[in-house]
Amino acid sequence: MDSATPGLQVVWVNRAFAAVTGYDATTAAAGESRALARSRMTEQEAASFRAAVAAGRSMRHTLTLTRSDGSTFPSLVELSPVPAADGEIRYWVVMLQDLTEQLTQAAEAAALVEAERRERRHLGLIAQVSDLLMDVDDPHALGEIARLLCRTVVGWAAFYLNDNGLRHAEGITALRPVTGKGRRHGTAAHTEERTPVGDGFVPGGDAVQALLEGERDRPVEIDLEGAFQYGSASSWVARHAGRAPGVDGPPPSRRAVVYPVPGRRRVLGLLVVFPSDGGSIASLDSSTQTVLELTARRVGLVVDNARLYDREHRLAETLQRAMLPEQADVDGLDVWTYYAPNSENVQVGGDWYDVLQIAPDIVGVVIGDVVGHDVEAAAAMGQLRSVVRTYAFDVRTPAAVLERVDQIIGGMRIPRSAGLVLSTLTRTGAGWELEYSRAGHLPALLVRDGVATELSEAGGMLIGFGSGRRDTGRLALRPQDVLVYFTDGLIERRDRHLRDGMLALADVASRVTARDAAGIGEEVLSRLADHPEDDVAVVVVRVPDPAAGVETTNGPRRRRWSLPSEPASIGRARHAVLRTCEAWGLGNAANAELVVSELVANAVLHGYGHVSLQLDETGDGLRIEVEDANPAPPVTTDGHPGRVGGFGMQIVERLADWGWRPSPAGKVVWARVRPAPLPRSGRD
Repeated sequence: MDSATPGLQVVWVNRAFAAVTGYDATTAAAGESRALARSRMTEQEAASFRAAVAAGRSMRHTLTLTRSDGSTFPSLVELSPVPAADGEIRYWVVMLQDLTEQLTQAAEAAALVEAERRERRHLGLIAQVSDLLMDVDDPHALGEIARLLCRTVVGWAAFYLNDNGLRHAEGITALRPVTGKGRRHGTAAHTEERTPVGDGFVPGGDAVQALLEGERDRPVEIDLEGAFQYGSASSWVARHAGRAPGVDGPPPSRRAVVYPVPGRRRVLGLLVVFPSDGGSIASLDSSTQTVLELTARRVGLVVDNARLYDREHRLAETLQRAMLPEQADVDGLDVWTYYAPNSENVQVGGDWYDVLQIAPDIVGVVIGDVVGHDVEAAAAMGQLRSVVRTYAFDVRTPAAVLERVDQIIGGMRIPRSAGLVLSTLTRTGAGWELEYSRAGHLPALLVRDGVATELSEAGGMLIGFGSGRRDTGRLALRPQDVLVYFTDGLIERRDRHLRDGMLALADVASRVTARDAAGIGEEVLSRLADHPEDDVAVVVVRVPDPAAGVETTNGPRRRRWSLPSEPASIGRARHAVLRTCEAWGLGNAANAELVVSELVANAVLHGYGHVSLQLDETGDGLRIEVEDANPAPPVTTDGHPGRVGGFGMQIVERLADWGWRPSPAGKVVWARVRPAPLPRSGRD
């Protein structure tokens, strides 16, 4: 280039220049190549070049240049002066390096690196989703997953489960199907903001309904401002998407993308998202869509598994609880019963007990154990229990009963082996006579005058395996004698021999300080059953001393009862609290009786399942806990207009401090009865 010519006239170009730019020496010399430099050069770049030429110094810069055909290309431009012998600069050499190939390769490499990073981020995201789903009892697991998606791949997200109607879901623990009468096609229902489903709705015209019914398995896009038939699933989503409680911020657009949350046999709900850029489903790249689909599928699988486990667990537990008898009130005897399944064995097993009022003066006590911790074990236990009860009322002598049971069980082909202890207590004037027979079960304990003795006579084979006559042991009981029946879960541990467990139980039983059956049982449990490795069933029978009355003790101040959900349990609970207050020497028993009556009445009237009653002496009052299977909290009302009742919790509030908490089985309502005020002395 000639520096003497204004604009640096081109005087020569090589063949490479012509090939890259499309300008040969003639056209370049004619000035047409000026378009090459001007086309994509900024004012700042042009000023830099002018300053370099004026100063006579070299310069390198990357520019976007234009070819003769109008196309552009990135180029590294180096401008260097050529000084003459006298030092004057008359010519400049300009070198161009086409960077198209280099930048293309670099861009491709960067794109590959970014794609790999994105895939790793998405794999990490799926791993985080899996971690959050590990704890199915977390009440906020689904909400956390939705917020994780918001922070990483979408602008807004929420889960809606279809439990006889769509509802926002924060966690998995609340996803059990709603009982009662559901809507016809299971869409809009079961939230405070729900809109009833219209009877005239036609499912075939609704894209979201098609997802819920499994007619479509690909995500659909809906416009929240679109026109939808009243009561349709799309209408419900359009109204509720973006307003889910606990989800931060409004949706970034008015177009929602809806993914199905599939279970094994049906679609369980929806994952609703809004793209981050406010766009449509087309703005979600394939990797993001894969993440959302995998997330929805994993959530659906976990929810389905949780519900399946919950159904089977409740079936097994209900079966076993239905087979277990309630604590019997026996005239002339103090009886306490306890059963606790091992939580590690899905809370179902083959342990059972029975307290039978065979005749006015004959009481039967049975405790047994069927091998196993599953529904089959519970079913075998139920069959065996029914057979034993039937023959106990008919034959009455323990050995003869077991001989008949051996015969019929052998023909029934029950798949599980079982052991049991059957005993009868017969009133003889002022005392009781004990008869018992054992079929492959641990012996009961007799505690008399501080000494525990195993009732090891009359032993025999497991039930159903007896081939000959069985023996009956006999013993005359005295006032204040205690019988402790138990299953091996009370004493069996992996780190000790069963015989050592028997010795530990005998030692504990011989040193109990309680004087009532419930207190003795609680003291035994507190020392031996803190961490049981198997199901535990215990029956404590105490022969009262009519002359001694009720004695206060220093034993454990806790009592527990399992009551059926029926009105008769209210009276039993009142009797239990009065008897406990008397045994513990507590005042204010009348208030405690009234409080426990109201709490148990509420559990019977408004709850379902078995009712659990627990009493604890806390040092500053009596704490009462009542548990039932209804998770809904208690409500204080002003009564029911037009009918009697509705004031129960108001009565509790006047007599006690109270509250409630959720439990794995439902809820626990507790109350601490305030101590009775001390009498005032002196004049008023």
